[in-house]
Amino acid sequence: MKRKVVSPAEAAALVQDGDTITTSGFVGIGVPDGLLAAIEARFLETGHPRDLSLVFAAGQGDGKTRGLNRLGHDGLLSSVVGGHWGLIPKVAKLAIEGKIKGWNLPQGCISQLYRDSAAGKPGMLSKVGLETFVDPRNGGGAINDISTEPQIELTEIRGEEMLFYPAPRLTVALLRGTTADEAGNITMEREALLIDNLAQAMAVKNAGGVVIVQVERIARAHTMPARDVHIPGILVDAVVVAEPEHHMQTYATAFSHGFTNRIRSPEGEIPPMPLDARKVIARRCAFELPVNGVVNLGIGMPEGVAAVAAEEGLLEHVTLTAEPGVIGGQPASGLDFGAAINTDAVIPQNNQFDFYDGGGLDMACLGLAQADGAGNVNVSRFGSRLAGAGGFINISQNARRLVFAGTFTAKGLNLDITDGQLSIKTEGTARKLLKSVEQISFSGTRAARLGQPVLYVTERCVFELTAKGLALVEIAPGVDLDRDILAHMDAEPIIDELHEMDARIFRPDEMDLRTDLLHLDLPDRIAVDPQAGRLYLNFEKMRVRKADEVARVGKLVADICAPLADKVDVVVNYDGFSIDETLENDWARMVADLDARYYRTVSRYSGSAFMRMKLREVFPDARPHIFETSEQARGFLDDKS
Repeated sequence: MKRKVVSPAEAAALVQDGDTITTSGFVGIGVPDGLLAAIEARFLETGHPRDLSLVFAAGQGDGKTRGLNRLGHDGLLSSVVGGHWGLIPKVAKLAIEGKIKGWNLPQGCISQLYRDSAAGKPGMLSKVGLETFVDPRNGGGAINDISTEPQIELTEIRGEEMLFYPAPRLTVALLRGTTADEAGNITMEREALLIDNLAQAMAVKNAGGVVIVQVERIARAHTMPARDVHIPGILVDAVVVAEPEHHMQTYATAFSHGFTNRIRSPEGEIPPMPLDARKVIARRCAFELPVNGVVNLGIGMPEGVAAVAAEEGLLEHVTLTAEPGVIGGQPASGLDFGAAINTDAVIPQNNQFDFYDGGGLDMACLGLAQADGAGNVNVSRFGSRLAGAGGFINISQNARRLVFAGTFTAKGLNLDITDGQLSIKTEGTARKLLKSVEQISFSGTRAARLGQPVLYVTERCVFELTAKGLALVEIAPGVDLDRDILAHMDAEPIIDELHEMDARIFRPDEMDLRTDLLHLDLPDRIAVDPQAGRLYLNFEKMRVRKADEVARVGKLVADICAPLADKVDVVVNYDGFSIDETLENDWARMVADLDARYYRTVSRYSGSAFMRMKLREVFPDARPHIFETSEQARGFLDDKS
């Protein structure tokens, strides 16, 4: 049997000058720090290996010295293709200064390319990246002027624009697992994620390269359960047992049984958030959570939505996911990001992006660093600071509904949140709502053209993407429109109707969001006065997002009206009501059925001119019976009687 267990120094010696290496990891999860440290030590001592090309999908670092930062030395790297660069400032600095060639490509596409490379395919076709900075017409993801070799090609298939991503030829894989047997079979029972280890190992092995895996421990050959083996030994050339400091479960947590998902963590394992700007934003985003839907939460500000969902008892009614492969449960935050407790499943990262790219997400909540009047968003490049897009482009382009989350300004923002009111004590010095973003990570123009619903949530206001650009639709209680919002925007938003954000968001108590999202109060919204022959329907601030919710309203009204001797007059409150456009016809048919069976005259009202216009579109025969106030609606019925 070939001896596969080697020392870190022996493993580092397997990497040759000019190799193209790929590494496992997501933030601080599954990063082979022992292998990276050994390569760094060898380079600093001998000057080799040098001129390496690096391909990585997710960001792998702590923002300081660990992870891929260990490769951030002059001469060690010659070119880098990666998804998220924000956690590897030492490597990013080399790219910004033009000391290495560098490209920022969508994380999901790189992840999927590992499989294409393994299968010997030339690459893949995707719409991901169109009309962003990744599009060859907008730079092709190049980070500096010396990065001239095209990494993406624009093409057309059946009349549709597509991007072709060539598959890389990889010669070394630096991966990580938990246990290796003497034959090189690898299990991952103590790892928080599976990521792309199997696809990367296959890609390198089929290219005739070297696969090196870092583990915690060694078992006797062929003694591990076959079902537990994630990387078969036929793909593995060398195994290194890492020191504990180089094999933390995440960069924030040495080890958590909860993150292995082999136990269920108790409630409250992840503590509630304090009431600050981050929680205010997360709370407003949580109002958009689709009941029984699938949601992605991005890194940074959106992480708080998971904590709010847990506080509000919503985790059992929505499936939260994270791009490295987490499905269900409660995602963690900070340097634990990517791990989760109480999950339903953990799948490979490339499969997760297949699901995302195919439209599997009902909603995504992503970070907001810069936005402009057209609704474009930048999260990837800020002058000389290179953050990288990570999975942002895949997710933002393909989610059915999109919510961006971030503070209105940055650097020095200080707020006071008291008694349901928000006040700005010290304004941030960096504006985020600009005339034009520095780099287009998300194309608002494309999203508006395709009809993708998009909100932009800040602590003091909410914007909505329209065909004409960014529209201001909500303002926080206590905030002054001119002083606190318009004065700090470079591009003036569209303002038609401006509503106040829900005051519960700014109070320390739980918001009882379950009632809002699950319509637990629906029976209380329906009342009948048999003597007057009048039915009252209160749909104020109700949100209808699924067909079964339409059916439930119809059934409840029918159950109340069916026992009545005669038909009734109806007053309907549509203040703050919202319904997905795809359900408007279902709603109209449900109402028409009730009208034919139980109603005499229907009088509707809403304080919103926009809602009155929509009601006239949905109920064209009811044009004279749609009013601005409750008094007008009731008065109309009184006059008829």
